[in-house]
Amino acid sequence: MNPTTRGMASSSGTEWNRLCRMLLLPGVLLLLLALLGDVQCQRIKDNMYARISGAHCFRRLNGTHVTGCSSEYGGSVGVLHLIERKEDIDFLVNKHPSPPYAPILSPALYTRENILRLRDEAAPYISALVLINNVTGMDHFSQEANCPNEYSSLLFSLGRNDDSASDDDQDRCSADRPEKSWNPWGSGLLQEAFPFPIYYVAEVMEAEKLRACYFKFNAHDLENQNGRSLCSIEVKAFMSAAVSSANCIRRSNFYSSVIPTTKFCDPLQGKNVYATLFPRSTQAVTDESGARVRDARERIVVVCTRTDTTTMFDGVGLGAMDSVVPFTVLMAVAHFLAKVLPRSDRAPNVVFMFFNGESYDYIGSQRFVYDLQTGAFPSRSTQTKPISLENIELLIELGTLDNLTELQVYHAAPQPMAIKMVEVLDKVNRAFNFNINTTKPSKQTTNLPPVSANSFLRENASFPAIIITSPVRNRYYHSVYDGARNLNYRYGNHSKQYDFTMLENLGERRDLWRPNSLQMLIRNVSSLIGMSIYELLEGNAYTPEYGANSVLIDEFLYCFLETANCPLFHATLRPGTSISEFAGPPARYISVYSSITSEATLWTYQVLGLLVGQRIENVTKEECLARHLPYQWMAGYAGDGMCLLTTQNTSLALSPAFVNETYDWTSYRYSTWTESTWSEMSAR
Repeated sequence: MNPTTRGMASSSGTEWNRLCRMLLLPGVLLLLLALLGDVQCQRIKDNMYARISGAHCFRRLNGTHVTGCSSEYGGSVGVLHLIERKEDIDFLVNKHPSPPYAPILSPALYTRENILRLRDEAAPYISALVLINNVTGMDHFSQEANCPNEYSSLLFSLGRNDDSASDDDQDRCSADRPEKSWNPWGSGLLQEAFPFPIYYVAEVMEAEKLRACYFKFNAHDLENQNGRSLCSIEVKAFMSAAVSSANCIRRSNFYSSVIPTTKFCDPLQGKNVYATLFPRSTQAVTDESGARVRDARERIVVVCTRTDTTTMFDGVGLGAMDSVVPFTVLMAVAHFLAKVLPRSDRAPNVVFMFFNGESYDYIGSQRFVYDLQTGAFPSRSTQTKPISLENIELLIELGTLDNLTELQVYHAAPQPMAIKMVEVLDKVNRAFNFNINTTKPSKQTTNLPPVSANSFLRENASFPAIIITSPVRNRYYHSVYDGARNLNYRYGNHSKQYDFTMLENLGERRDLWRPNSLQMLIRNVSSLIGMSIYELLEGNAYTPEYGANSVLIDEFLYCFLETANCPLFHATLRPGTSISEFAGPPARYISVYSSITSEATLWTYQVLGLLVGQRIENVTKEECLARHLPYQWMAGYAGDGMCLLTTQNTSLALSPAFVNETYDWTSYRYSTWTESTWSEMSAR
């Protein structure tokens, strides 16, 4: 190419580039303007909304069904509509001039009849539902079933029906007869599936925002709403899982083979916490195949309860009456027995077991039984011999203790120890004037309450299990309203004057509490059960005047119902750890796998170590820390620090269904509960 040609080409190229820029520039401007317009529109849209704090209903699944709620993928928007009477529901079902709607209800109207009518008859016109915290007119509130964990019960596994049931089982739990059920006030909504999100607004000011917006824009001229601007709410809570756990697990496995870490649901999973009354031998024995060998001569008594709770809404609900009360009682019993029971070669060792995940078909206890059957409990890391079901002479379970002035004893098969337990409870009660009605005789039935003992008895109906419980009276079972108020609990705050790590003279401290205060009622029940177990194990009556510590009970309740920033938790702190000044009470929903130990598990573990561990004298902090576990250095009551020989540990609370690749998801053998994954949860 010659210079002239090059010059012409250059000139021509310059003109062409200029022309291209002229032609392209409007397109670029249009694109930029469109993008800027989208950004500006989004900002305007964002400014139109006000955040509403609250808690979401989310989706859980089992082997055959899906339960809970989900929004649309990008969120669900609905026109606010206040429901104050049946006619307001009729309006949504029959007229709905400007759908979709987001009804606002109070707990008194959050009934099975109303909610299922909104779902089944008005679903095409509803995109969300808002529950506001207004207790006016509410005398009960429980979304749990009338017969919790019905399909994991002993009675269900026996395959009984009305024709073959014995006279004793004619009164078995039935949703058709709520008055005969373990949860007469249950609506069963926790087991239902909803095609729209349900959002719980607890803060009064937040609820007032919604009401004010409704009355300002929506409340007048209802039938002509579609002709004007209306106040709406947007709820984002899209759940990835669908159909059932079986479907979701298969789907997750398929996609994760293509895109690693892709999940649509996770198994419910946590940790059980346990401690032995006395340290066990660390001489582990294995056979030729490397399997651990148990000691057939080892005798164990298990004393257990559950620690978890659940509600329909994420992160809300303390389970005060349903599980905190028996949780507190067992911790006080463990503390009492650790102080008074001498070590004896002729008496069995005691395992205090705190099960997790029992709200969902007994996840923790099912796994415990499975581990006992497979030689996996305790874990190899403890360097101890495994325990099997054959080692357990007796299981004593503390069920729900709704009425702390009346105790009942249940057992599924003839159990001499059950009869003995009733006799000892009655004798100790009269000797110490606890004023507790110990119902006689014990009740032998396969229609057991929803307790962990079902997991043992389903494997062996004659397993030596007895259940100590009380008549049902919790009107807020597994709900957001089962908190401190449901127990009439008031923090006494006496730990500065009284050492809660010591036993208490039962004739003292009556001036600290009212006779019918929660602290005194739990102290009496804990002392009664502890003294009765002492006599069963020792063969001799307990005579000293010392029993469970009412200040310890007060502090334990304060930690789990009010705030984790409490004296008892501070006494368990290890070097270099602290508690936030603004810490709330530990959440006790089992949740899913996390590499971080849940707060509830951590504090249960620490408190159990403090109360059951043996203090080692004349050991410095450095010496104690150098010994490692099972030695632990804790702050102690006075905060000066002390070295403890501890026996507490954790075991896995994950259903055996998820460790068996060929498990039959429809068999009801094990719990199959999973929780859906989600990406964003918000409301505005």
